[in-house]
Amino acid sequence: MTNVTANPARVRLRSDRDGMLLVALLCAYGLFFLLTVIVPLGLILMRSFQDRNGNFVGLLNWQAYFSSASLVSSFGHSLLVATVTTVIVLFLGFAYAYALCRTRMPWRPFFKIMAMAPLLMPGLLKAIALIYWFGNQGVLKDALMGASIYGPIGIVMASTIWTLPHAILVLSAAMMLSDARLFEAAACLRAGPLRTFLTVTLPGVRYGLISTGIFIFIRVLTDFSIPKVIGGNYNVLATDIYKEVVGQQNFEMGAVVSIMLLAPALIAFLIDRVVADGKGEGMTARSVPHEPKPSRIRDMTYFAYCAVITIIMLAVILMGQLAALFRFWPYNLSLTLDHYAFDMQGVGWENFWNSLVLSVFVATFGSILTFVSAYLVEKPLDHKGLRGAIHAVALMPMAIPGLVLGLGYLLFINAPGNPLGFLYGTISILVINTISHYYTVPHLTARTALRQIDREFEAVAASLKMPLWRNFFRVTVPICVPAILDVWVYLFLSAMTTVSGLIFLYGIHSSLASLAVVHLDESGRLASAAAMGTLILYACVAVRLLHVLVARHIIGKTQKWRSQGNG
Repeated sequence: MTNVTANPARVRLRSDRDGMLLVALLCAYGLFFLLTVIVPLGLILMRSFQDRNGNFVGLLNWQAYFSSASLVSSFGHSLLVATVTTVIVLFLGFAYAYALCRTRMPWRPFFKIMAMAPLLMPGLLKAIALIYWFGNQGVLKDALMGASIYGPIGIVMASTIWTLPHAILVLSAAMMLSDARLFEAAACLRAGPLRTFLTVTLPGVRYGLISTGIFIFIRVLTDFSIPKVIGGNYNVLATDIYKEVVGQQNFEMGAVVSIMLLAPALIAFLIDRVVADGKGEGMTARSVPHEPKPSRIRDMTYFAYCAVITIIMLAVILMGQLAALFRFWPYNLSLTLDHYAFDMQGVGWENFWNSLVLSVFVATFGSILTFVSAYLVEKPLDHKGLRGAIHAVALMPMAIPGLVLGLGYLLFINAPGNPLGFLYGTISILVINTISHYYTVPHLTARTALRQIDREFEAVAASLKMPLWRNFFRVTVPICVPAILDVWVYLFLSAMTTVSGLIFLYGIHSSLASLAVVHLDESGRLASAAAMGTLILYACVAVRLLHVLVARHIIGKTQKWRSQGNG
């Protein structure tokens, strides 16, 4: 009898039916990425070498771009605000993560929760709140000493609040992997706090710092919503694309600017991949988790620091809500709900319901797609090269700015003779675009969860001649329920707050709440924009709380084996 568990790392297909199913899934996966990522990007590249009539003009568009001082300056502006924000966020995020993981300060669980609170608040609302705090009629406008919030200062401030929770999350995970034996060795060698920090702490989290810095740089560089609301006349690449395409219908120059935005984001992403592939394990089987010792001065210092950061975040969240309730800022501060009436043509509660529908569809179909693709990479597929190719394709969307992908979709859907042209302006194209835009993180999450499942499960299923799909639904899915729920919530929250990827694709009956915030801000209805932003916030909070309750109930039923195994 053949021993199918002798080499569980190489589980082969059990039947021709399984083989046909796998081939069909691979073809569908390849077709999806071909139509949703590769073709749109290819059309942008082609359009940068064409004129308005589609004729090839070589480098004329590129010459026009580099001869425009205002367009070239936007490239420098984007790099500047992204770099400055990255440096600030790394410093603030590292200190906050250090306080959570390397001190014994009081209220650590509370500060950990508060650090993640801004994730539920759309970036648009953060920018509006800062305008109410530091704008021309803001409460603290004098704190800027004559400088204006409408420009690089505002972009950096709003982007810092927006990206800081991400940095804290990643850096906290990196610090939790520290080996206590290294700190004990440093103490035995009588190394002081500064030397221990430079020789043990920093080297232990250097890869986390690099990855976090690159992630923040890409997010700020490619963001559209914050510069649109608070950037004023300070142009960046993302707003230039919007102006060229929407304002001037100049798709050729929009394509050139898109490539200029894509290039640094892609380079930064490739650097991150090289760093990630080259790093070693931070924790081994012999490692001992590091438990910090109490230190009153240190602990209270970091407590004060975290308290200040938390107060700032709460102030931004509170002002975002008050902005939607003040009758007429700053002259009539009585509270009213009139701003929730949305009396502007094309903007109303329908936008909010559209966002809910979009988010549910994105979360549901996106969870299925990303989990199945991760399963193909980790489990039944035995060809190493093909598995690597699928994983590489799944990482691509992380390096593509949403505005660039949205413009690619616009060119693709409206291409003459395209039978998919009927999708333009529908919820369907918005769902497809959002899934492809946020594909990478759910894929990585699902793949991480699947790696925790021993391949011997597949070998046992093969020995029992269990069909591939039955093993998937009866074994794999129940084990990975926690990760699937996390992916669902991530996609829902992302779909509720996204702007850049959809700004070119919505129609009269498919406009979203996040897009309505942009249009309300453009028309000067800042209070109504804040009101729409708070609706997004409340929806995100409600779904997050529902996720906690549902996860606790479902996981309690499907994960009993974990406690039994530990017992």
